[in-house]
Amino acid sequence: MALMHRFFIKDGEVTYCSRFLRSDSYVKNSEKNRIVVTEFGTLAMPDPCKNIFARFFSRFQVPSKASAATDNASVNFVKYKGDYYVSTETNYMRMIDPQSLETKDKVDWSKFVAVNAATAHPHYDRDGTTYNLGNSYGKAGFFYNIVRVPLPKEKVEKDEADLSGAEVLCSIPASDSRRPSYYHSFAMSENYVVFIEQPIKLDLLKFMLYRIQGKSFHKVMEWDPSLETIFHVVDKRTGKVYPITVTYYGNAMFTLHQINAYEDQGQLVMDMCCGDDGAVIGDFTLENLSKASGEELDKFYNGLCTNLPKRYVLPLDVNDQTPVNENLVTLPFCTAKAVKMADGRVYCVHENLYGDDLLEFGGLEFPQINYNNYNTRKYRYYYGCGFGHVFSDSLLKMDVETKELKSWRYPGLYPSEPVFVPSPEATDEDDGVVMSVIITPREEKSTFLLVLDAKTFTELGRAEVPVNIPYGTHGVFNDRA
Repeated sequence: MALMHRFFIKDGEVTYCSRFLRSDSYVKNSEKNRIVVTEFGTLAMPDPCKNIFARFFSRFQVPSKASAATDNASVNFVKYKGDYYVSTETNYMRMIDPQSLETKDKVDWSKFVAVNAATAHPHYDRDGTTYNLGNSYGKAGFFYNIVRVPLPKEKVEKDEADLSGAEVLCSIPASDSRRPSYYHSFAMSENYVVFIEQPIKLDLLKFMLYRIQGKSFHKVMEWDPSLETIFHVVDKRTGKVYPITVTYYGNAMFTLHQINAYEDQGQLVMDMCCGDDGAVIGDFTLENLSKASGEELDKFYNGLCTNLPKRYVLPLDVNDQTPVNENLVTLPFCTAKAVKMADGRVYCVHENLYGDDLLEFGGLEFPQINYNNYNTRKYRYYYGCGFGHVFSDSLLKMDVETKELKSWRYPGLYPSEPVFVPSPEATDEDDGVVMSVIITPREEKSTFLLVLDAKTFTELGRAEVPVNIPYGTHGVFNDRA
C-alpha cells in the first residue's frame, strides 16, 4: 500500500511524518485484512473462508468498473494546475495535501480526457503546462495518447481536483494493435514529445483473462528482442507526428526513465537509462528471490538492474533529398549515429553516456537533473542511483561532457532516488544540494535523510529518523512551507 513520506526542513531543523494513502484499495484490503485488489505484481487472493469450489469460481466473476483498476497510487508525486497528486500507472490518481499528507479527491483520467491510463511521470513546461502519456483502445485499435493539461489563467484555491481543459494532443496507433508496448515514461524537449515504443509487449488476450487465470498484471507482459524500438516524435505546437514521412528506429532495448532531451542544431538529443533485456522486469518478485541462495543469490541480486545511461540523437530535418547510408548526426560532442536507410527510415545508434568506472557500481537508474532550470535544455550533469544490488547501493553524479563520475557509497546503506534542489542564488548548474532517503537492515543503524553538496558530492548532513522507512521510488521537493 502507498505510504507517503514528508521531511520538513526549516531553520536547520528537520521533522518527519508519514501517512498511508487512504485509497479505495487500502480501505478494501484493510477491511478484509488481506490483498483483495490485484496490483502490478501482487495477485488478489480469494477469500480463505470460502470452500475450494467457491474460491475457484470467484476467479470468473467479472470485476465491476470500480474495482477494475487500482487507485493505490504508490509510484510518484506529480503536479497538475499547481495541485499535488500521487499517481501510478492506471487511470486513477489521488489529490493530496502536501503539508498534512491528507488523502483528498480520487481522480479518474477518463472523466476529463479519453484515456484509459496515464503514466506516473509527466513533464512540465516552464509556463506550468503539464504533459503526460496515456492510452486508449477499442474497435479502432490501440492508441498511445499525448495529453496536455494547461495551467489555469488564474490560481484559485480549491479542495477539489480539477483537470478541466485537458486535451489529447496526439494519438499514435500501436504498430501492433494486438500487442501494444508497455511504457513507464516518455521524453520531452522544448518543441517535441517523444514516445518510445519498445519491445516489451502486452498480450491483450492475456490482459483480458489475467484475473480469471489467477495472474498478476506483470504476467501479461513479454519481452520480444526480435522487434525494433520505434521513436515517435510529436510536435507540441501542432500535435502532428514529425516528420510525417520518417520513422526513427533502433535495436531492441527497454527504458523506464529518461534523463533529459533537448534540441541542438536541428537535432533532438535524447538521454535515457536503457537495458538490453526487458525480461528483467518480471524478475523482481519474491518468488524469484526465494529460489536463489548462497553465491547464486549474490549473483542474482547483483545482476538484476543492468540499465545504463545512453544518448540517442534524432535528426529533425529529414526529407526525400536526405542522403542514404550516411551519418546524419553532426554534433561535434556526440558519437551517436543516425543513418537514413534505403527504405526511408532512420536507423539510430546510441552513444554511451558514461565511462568505464561506472560499471563497478552496476546499473544506473532513477536519473535526475536540475529539472527546474535545465529540463528540455542542454545540460551537463545528471544524478542517479547505482544498482550493485537488487536495491540501489550508491548515489552517483555524472558529467556528460567529461564522463567524470562522483559517488557516495557505504556498505549496508541503500539510497533512494536523488532529488536535486538548486541554491536560491545559484549561477552554476550544479550549485545546490542532492537529497536522498537512506535505509538499512542493520539494527545498529538508523534510517536518515542524506544531504550532499551537489557540486562536490560531499556529505553536508543527515537527519536521522527513529522509524524503519521502507524502500521507495520517486519524490519531489516542494518549496512552499
